[in-house]
Parts: sequence; structure tokens; C-alpha cells
Amino acid sequence: AQQRLWFLDQLEPDSPFYNIPVALRLTGRLDLAALTQSFTAIVRRHEILRTVFETGPDGEAVQTIRPDLTVELAHIDLTDLESGQDDAWQALCRQEAAKPFDLRNGPLIRARLLRLRDCAEQQDAVLLLTMHHIVSDGWSTELLIKEFSALYRAFTQGFAVQLPELPIQYADFACWQRQWLSGEVLERQLHYWRQQLDGAPLVLDLPTDRPRPAATTYCGASLAFELPLTVAQAIRELSRQHNVTLFMALLAVFQLLLSRYSGQSDLCVGSPAANRNRPEIEGLIGFFVNTLVLRANLSANPTVAEFLTQIKTTVLDAQQHQDLPFEKLVEALQPERDPSRSPLFQVMFVLAKQEPLTLSLPDLAVELIEDSGKVAKFDLTLHIQDWPDGRIGGSWEYNTDLYDATSIEHLERHYQQLLQAVAVQPQRKVSELPLLSEAETRQILHDWNATGVDYPQERCIHQLFEAQV
Repeated sequence: AQQRLWFLDQLEPDSPFYNIPVALRLTGRLDLAALTQSFTAIVRRHEILRTVFETGPDGEAVQTIRPDLTVELAHIDLTDLESGQDDAWQALCRQEAAKPFDLRNGPLIRARLLRLRDCAEQQDAVLLLTMHHIVSDGWSTELLIKEFSALYRAFTQGFAVQLPELPIQYADFACWQRQWLSGEVLERQLHYWRQQLDGAPLVLDLPTDRPRPAATTYCGASLAFELPLTVAQAIRELSRQHNVTLFMALLAVFQLLLSRYSGQSDLCVGSPAANRNRPEIEGLIGFFVNTLVLRANLSANPTVAEFLTQIKTTVLDAQQHQDLPFEKLVEALQPERDPSRSPLFQVMFVLAKQEPLTLSLPDLAVELIEDSGKVAKFDLTLHIQDWPDGRIGGSWEYNTDLYDATSIEHLERHYQQLLQAVAVQPQRKVSELPLLSEAETRQILHDWNATGVDYPQERCIHQLFEAQV
């Protein structure tokens, strides 16, 4: 996986599309010395954060761990701004997230502290942490925040750090993966995916608002949403009744929606897998996440219940074969490359159990600043968040060179409509499920066809035409 990102960096240097930004708002009595110590300790603890990528003698990427690599916590003072301070620090957040990394020289993690208020009683600051995806992923980001919390608490209160010792480092995993994923193991994984994707359409032809650019642009926006609580409860109950996970149920309805929009009965969607199925790597920062290609086939017009069973089998089988890196799959299948589309799939589905950030630091309140998202790595990505209180929400991330916001709003409404229909009518054929709401149906069938006008009966048509002229 790192090899592919390194290759993309060679192909398109100074690109910010694989940056992972994290912003934390810190309010209270901030201990700057403890903050610096905590960040330094994390960089020392995880070798991957001191790793750079050089070109080996065979032209391939080589990980090089630099023991003396240091990452400075830069301070930017905004306390003197009397007006426009919010605009200033938000602009700095965007600039920092868009600043490229140098994979050859590193470091591949940056830290900035934006100081907004600096009174003796209370400070207000924004901590910006940015990592390149080649050394991190979503799991790693959460891990970094948790370790930062533990270290900061230890340094401010003067007790020994209690973080568990790491049994291995990321480079150990990289070496092991290359040795293990070969021979019979590699062939077994490849055999499954070749069989699973045999004859699959590698393009999902969704209608767009504008012609597709010749090359992917990554210009993006996002639309937030939350399901009505009744719909969330109904889809959870459907999952229990049919012995599928919430992920499987929501994915099935999403694929049904894409089928309706595209007119394709056979389609593929990408979905990330944490790929941390061994205890030794659960506590490591690094690039482990893998992408699975999930195929759906509605050509037989199954019932909802039958389609859920199909998706359940597809997801479970894919998870059993999740060790094959997506890059290796693309290399094996060799799809026709199109710079305007990502290979094998163009739409992504993501479900995350959304635990609220509860960082309780001494004399300090911590708030995670949500990223509004100006980058879209795919044509369309549905991010769904499963909240502990039973709510289901999320966002639609879309490429703004392809779609207008109004089109995504229609898509979101139709997804909710299908979720409602699926939950109450699981024995119906998927083709019979209503896509439109009652209001949309009335508008199309009645309002737009209400063309009756008064017609004068005493004149012939040619006389009316003469009068109009």
C-alpha cells in the first residue's frame, strides 16, 4: 500500500490529496512544556513517524528510519488579532492541510499550535496535526489522540507514563507482509478476488451534472445528514430480523440506490477495512487500512431479504480475504486505466461507530474540530456514523466537477426513502420498492401534467391561430 502512494507521489509530486489533518481546540490552562514533551514522546515511540522514503538501487521505494529525526511544534501567535481571528485560524487550518510533504526528506508529520488567547488564567489554542497517509490512517489518528491524552496527563501531573510497550514497529509488519503474502497464500487470495470480480463492470455510470473531466480533479464538498430516529430504529430492527450487521443493511440499500440511478444491475462499490486482524498491530500508528471491492448483482430481481443474504455472503467472504492489498489486486486484474476514474470502483461506502471524543485533560477542555472537506478522492463517498445513542447520520462527499449540491440532496432523500421502504417491506422485489416520496410522485404524475386550459368552443383552430398572430 505504501508503495502505491510513493508511486503516486512520483507521478504527481507536491500533491496534498493524501494528507490527513487533525485539529484540536484546547481551552483552559495549557501546559506548553507538557504539550511539547507529549508530542516528542509519540514521535520517539513510533518509528513510522521518523520514517522517510528513498529510492532504492532497483528504483523501488525503501523505508528509512531516521533515529535523529525531530519534529518541532511550531507556534503561531494570533493573540493580537482583535477582529477576524476565527477567519485567520480557519484559513491557517486549510493552508496546513493543503501543504504537501516531502517523502524523501520528511518528516511526514507536522504539528502547529495556533495561540488565540494567552491570559494567565486561561489559554485558547488550536493544535494542528497533519500526517501523510503513507505513515497513517484513520485508526492511527484516533490512536495518536489517545496516546497524546495519556502522555499529557502524565507530564502535567508528574507521574510515570503508563503506555503499553509496543511488541513490534511498522517496519516489522511491512517486512512480514511481503514475506507472508507470497506463494500459496498470495495465490489463494488472488484466486478469490479474480473469481469474485470476473466479468464485473469496472465503471459505475451514474448520471452527472457536467461532463467528466479528462483527469480526476479531487475537487470536493460534503453534505451532512441525519436519519429520522424512526428510520434508524427500523433499519436496526431489519438487521436483527435478517441476521445481518448494520453495515450490511445500509450497504445493500446504498447499492440498490446506485443501481436505480445508473440502470446497472451489476455494480461494484469500494469500502475500507481496518486490516488490523492481529493483536501485535492494534497499537501501531501506520498505514494498515485496505480497500475491499464489494460487488452486488440485482439482475435476478431478488426480494429485499434475498438481497440482504447476498450482501452478507459478499461482505463476509471479502473480510476473509482482506489481506490482499488493493494495489496488488489492481496489478493482478490489470483493468484498462482511465485517468478520469479510479480503478475497479468510483463510489465508496464507509460506516464508522462514532464514539464521542471524551478527552479529559487536567485543567483543559479538548474539542475535535470537524473537517468540512474540500477534497473528494472518489466520485461519491457515503460516510455513515453509527452513534452510541442509536442515531445514524453522516455525510455525502462528492466531486464538485461532476455534481451540484442539489443533485446530492435528491440522492440523500431517495436513500432515506429506500431505507424506509426496505425496513417495512422486506419481502418485496427490489424493483418494486418506491424511490420517490409521495410529494415527488404527486409532482411528477399530477402537478407537472396539470396542463388543462379553458378552450373557446365557438372558433376553429385556424381562427384561433389567426387571432394569436
